[in-house]
Amino acid sequence: MWSDWWTIPAGIVGGLVLVWAVLVATLYLTKPGEYDLKEAMRLLPDLIRLVKRLAADPDTPRGVRIRLALLLLYLALPIDLIPDFIPVLGYADDAIIVALVLRSATRSAGPDAMAKHWPGTPEGLIALKRLCRLNDV
Repeated sequence: MWSDWWTIPAGIVGGLVLVWAVLVATLYLTKPGEYDLKEAMRLLPDLIRLVKRLAADPDTPRGVRIRLALLLLYLALPIDLIPDFIPVLGYADDAIIVALVLRSATRSAGPDAMAKHWPGTPEGLIALKRLCRLNDV
């Protein structure tokens, strides 16, 4: 009975590795193009301000504010889901996660909320919508 004690920790570790691999595959399949990643890096200061403004707005639904607060916490942490030494996805994981969370938040709160709180130029907002694949919203 106690001779197989290692199977439980091994199963937990194996499950976590499997979940991580599925996450990496999902991020790879949903990653924006190289041009979009460069745009995201250029828009980063405005993106951070947008997320902070949306999270602080009491008119934003509670679930959206929680997602945005968790996004800010994730961005502030030095630990990434995918380490930076992994080619392509290492540096792109933050941009991909920001795009996915903003897409979800905009679909819940509406495109007017994003436009209302966008601190950058109109061209930047268009680029953000393209990055988040929100052109149909």
